Amino acid sequence: MNPAKRSRLDRLRPRTLRAKLTWGLVALLALSCATVGLTSVFALRSYLTSQIDHQLADSGCLFPSSLQQPADTGQETDADDDHADTETDSRADTRGQAIGTFGARLTDAKISEAAVVQTDRRTAVTLDAADEATLNAVPTDGSAHTVTFSALGDYRVYACVGKDDDILVSGLPLAPLQETVHRLTIVSAVVFGGALVITGVTGALWVRRSLRPLRRVTDTAAAVATLNLDSGAVTLPGPTAAGDPHSEAGQVAAALDRMLGHVQEALAKRHTSEERLRSFAADASHELRTPVASIRGHAELALRHPGPVPDKVERALDRVAAEAARMTAMVDDLLLLARLDAGRPLQREPVDVTRLVIDCTDDARAASPGHSWALDLPETPVTVTGDSHRLAQVLTNLLANARLHTPVGTLVTVRLAQREPGRCLLSVTDDGPGIPPELRQTLFERFTRADRRHPGTGTGTGTGTGTGTGTGGAGAGLGLSIAAAVVAAHEGTLTFESTPGSTVFTVLLPEIPL
Repeated sequence: MNPAKRSRLDRLRPRTLRAKLTWGLVALLALSCATVGLTSVFALRSYLTSQIDHQLADSGCLFPSSLQQPADTGQETDADDDHADTETDSRADTRGQAIGTFGARLTDAKISEAAVVQTDRRTAVTLDAADEATLNAVPTDGSAHTVTFSALGDYRVYACVGKDDDILVSGLPLAPLQETVHRLTIVSAVVFGGALVITGVTGALWVRRSLRPLRRVTDTAAAVATLNLDSGAVTLPGPTAAGDPHSEAGQVAAALDRMLGHVQEALAKRHTSEERLRSFAADASHELRTPVASIRGHAELALRHPGPVPDKVERALDRVAAEAARMTAMVDDLLLLARLDAGRPLQREPVDVTRLVIDCTDDARAASPGHSWALDLPETPVTVTGDSHRLAQVLTNLLANARLHTPVGTLVTVRLAQREPGRCLLSVTDDGPGIPPELRQTLFERFTRADRRHPGTGTGTGTGTGTGTGTGGAGAGLGLSIAAAVVAAHEGTLTFESTPGSTVFTVLLPEIPL
């Protein structure tokens, strides 16, 4: 089938349950009406045909047998002008014959006489060779047969053998039968057509009313689908109140209400658990800052001791200070995530993104001179509304990601573009090996880390702090999760595309009013 035609048929095919039920009802009624109508027409035609056959059987071959015998009409003709016609008409016995009765005599397979009854006399008719062949083909089996004459139309004929062994054929016209059947067909079509229209409209309204509870279920499900269920407090729509619980629609609605009740309860428990976890993370991070800072301070103080310190002790103190600094960054990151999860607002001030990009790239170049660093900046400065410290942290983490997870010599390009006033597009591109497929689904989740034994994966799991001292991939796998959370807090988006030889992280920041 032609694809275009198939497409049109697909558009015409009913898709909704309401349309299918309505069309099914109309189709069943149409089939029933067609069956009743055809049965009535065929039954009437059969009945009228049998009546004609009985009439032919009762009259026999009386009319064709009298075509060449003068008939005793019991009347005398007085007018000389009408003598010839009266003589001709009186040759056939038309008494008791219906108007349109046909009679013919065949002698040696030739039509010797043929006439049709009109009022009380007969009128001769001329038949062609085809009609003669048709009459010769009528069997003398004592039953009636349907034939078609070129000049007379359809007839029901009866043939018998005359006294002179000639064939006598008598027939009655089928035109009245056909007209009656035609009228019945028209009346049936009009009546059944009207019934179909009325039934279709009434059925559509009835189906619409019957399926109204399902519409409420659909509206409720659509409303739930628009809700953000992944975090925060969620209030689901109330019960659908879908009517009779014994009906199929009522049972579906009741099941949906029960399911929504369970989901609401589960969401409430999940929200409570999230709040407790968020509160614990914030409290723990806040409490850890003091002892970690104390450990770091004591280690640095011990390193500044003027007296001799054994090399092993000095190395141990260096490691303590380094790990304390690393733990401080981690605690700060956890505290930041807890604050972002709690929805605490960020600062809103004009931020020169161009200057921010230049500074962060210079820090990355100083941290990894073995990489190639490139800038693609617009001619005019780009300014957005946001938190400059947090936006710097986003870019620092993305650059640390490219620096720590790509081999030396990789080209890292930072591009900045002004989409429109208050909106900008920032991207970090590297030509490293790309992100492994198994990490792409969880790339922005917390504590996702790439295997450090495979440099160049470009997974971006660093935890830079925005001051150029981030721990990158050596951290706890919070880098990209912090970047995504900060961008989301700015009502923007952070996306990535990665293929072997090209990994692109794109930040789109919308316009935020001050």
